[in-house]
Amino acid sequence: MRDISQSKGRVEIDNVLIRFKGRQGPVTALERTSHTLEPGTFTALIGPSGCGKSTLMNAIAGFVQPAEGTLRLDGRPISGPSPEVGVIFQQYALFPWFTALGNVRFGLKQFRLSRQEEIARARAALEEVGLGAHADKYPQQLSGGMKQRVAIARTFAVEPKVLLMDEPFGALDAQTRLIMHELLLSVWRRHRPTVLFVTHDVDEALLLADHVQVMSQAPGRLIRHYPLTQARPRSLGRSGDDLLKIRDEILGLLHPKTLLADTL
Repeated sequence: MRDISQSKGRVEIDNVLIRFKGRQGPVTALERTSHTLEPGTFTALIGPSGCGKSTLMNAIAGFVQPAEGTLRLDGRPISGPSPEVGVIFQQYALFPWFTALGNVRFGLKQFRLSRQEEIARARAALEEVGLGAHADKYPQQLSGGMKQRVAIARTFAVEPKVLLMDEPFGALDAQTRLIMHELLLSVWRRHRPTVLFVTHDVDEALLLADHVQVMSQAPGRLIRHYPLTQARPRSLGRSGDDLLKIRDEILGLLHPKTLLADTL
């Protein structure tokens, strides 16, 4: 694990407003939002469907440009996609014609490493997520959880400063999700990127994150911040009243009547 005090990966969201073109004119996808993700922290972003969670994540990734405001990584404006910012989606985004090893190697092509270096780094990343013995299998030969492990290995092999995750475990069954939670936290502790984890699942957010940010309904904005200090691993059945109280508060904030009142 690298020294957090010396690490980088500080994301500044400075008065960012995002609009898209609609049939009847501009549509606001994200209200003016300001927030800072400190280096090495794990933030969960939760809110109702269509509130702009993925839009904000895509803006940090450099896929979407704000209409107003600025996004910065370590003081530099984010103007487009960068290897310093890794992204993991729910649908794996693996190439079916590459093996697990080939998919991880593909992410390393941008660094112009030697073939031996590429293979060594890719194999090390697969070993880290428990897939060393499956390096030569194709995606269609892997379970959903194993495919997501390949996606995680591919991203961490590049050693990004920031990791953006858009509901990465939403398609997995409950047992596999718990296994993936443990794996993600283990790899995150070793590499310590700044994580923004988009989820609809309040329990998932509380089990994983250092901070939970709650968004309003569309057009979204950040309406509540919960710092979490409980030691990991956490269990909502054992963690005491504080965590359960936060859970109830977030569920209350996400209730349709509360969201409606917040916009009036």
